[in-house]
Amino acid sequence: MYGINVHNAVIQAHERETGITIHRVNAEYDSGEIIAQTKVPVHADDTAETLAARVLEREHEFLIEVISDMADGRIFLEGIQN
Repeated sequence: MYGINVHNAVIQAHERETGITIHRVNAEYDSGEIIAQTKVPVHADDTAETLAARVLEREHEFLIEVISDMADGRIFLEGIQN
């Protein structure tokens, strides 16, 4: 499941939070080694669209944080020299 379908499922399940996972890309969809994860709150009045917008905003911030952590040596990936 991906895209707006994920956000719809989260809302329909009455979840209080959803998440973002940054992982290594491999041949199988969303199965690569997890590099970092973070949570995003789900608000009571969220629609799939408002939740998707909040997740996207956090994804942009989080990616920068993770890249910074990699550059500073706080996250180490096997096979990649810092």
